[in-house]
Amino acid sequence: MKLYGFWRSLATYRVRAALALKGIDVEQISINLLQGKQHAEEYKAINPQGVVPALVIDGGPPLFQSMAILEYLEETYPRPALLPKDPRGRARVRGLAQIAVSDGHPLVVPRIRGYLEREMHQDEPARNQWLAHWTLEALKALEAHLGKESETGRFCHGDAPTIADICLVSQVFGAKFFNVDTAGLPTAMRIFGECMKIDAFDRSQPLKQPDAPKTPTH
Repeated sequence: MKLYGFWRSLATYRVRAALALKGIDVEQISINLLQGKQHAEEYKAINPQGVVPALVIDGGPPLFQSMAILEYLEETYPRPALLPKDPRGRARVRGLAQIAVSDGHPLVVPRIRGYLEREMHQDEPARNQWLAHWTLEALKALEAHLGKESETGRFCHGDAPTIADICLVSQVFGAKFFNVDTAGLPTAMRIFGECMKIDAFDRSQPLKQPDAPKTPTH
C-alpha cells in the first residue's frame, strides 16, 4: 500500500490518521507541493487532478479524495470502526466531517492561494487574512454543533474517535498553520486535545512526518 501525500497537506493527514487508527502499514511517498511536484506528469498519471492524497493498494487503480479513501478504509478494514452503527449517528458524523472537508478546507488549499496571488493580485497579508477567516469559519460551525448537541462526548460523537474527529483535527492543524486564534472554540479544542492523546493522531501529525522541514514555513 502506497500513500502519495505531503507533510503539511491536511487531506493527507486525514488519511494518515485513519490508517494509523486502523493499524494499517503504508509506504509514504512525498509529493512536494511547494515545488509543484503534484503537477508533474509522473504524478498526474496517478492522480490526473494533480492533488494529494492518492492511495494505491496492491498496484491497483489509485484511490483519490480523502473522504472517499476514508470511506473505503472503513468498508474494507471495519475495525476499529470510525463510523457509528446507527444511520442517524453515521449521518451526523459525516455531516460534521463535511463542515471541515467541504466547507472549510477547499478555500485554503494551495491552488486557491496561488489564484489569489496570481489572478486576484492579493498581497501576502490579504491572502493570510483569507486563509485565517475561512479556517475559523469552519471551526466555528463545528463548535456550534459540538457545544450544544447531546451526542458529543469525549470525542465528536460519543467516546470513541470517528471520521469527524479526524476531520476536526486536520482543521485545527490548519488553524495552527495560519495563526488562527482558537480561544473561542472550547469544545472543539477540548476534543482536539483528547485526540492528540492517542498515538495514531499524534504520530500522524504534519510536523512529525519524514518530509517535514525542521523549520517549516506555511
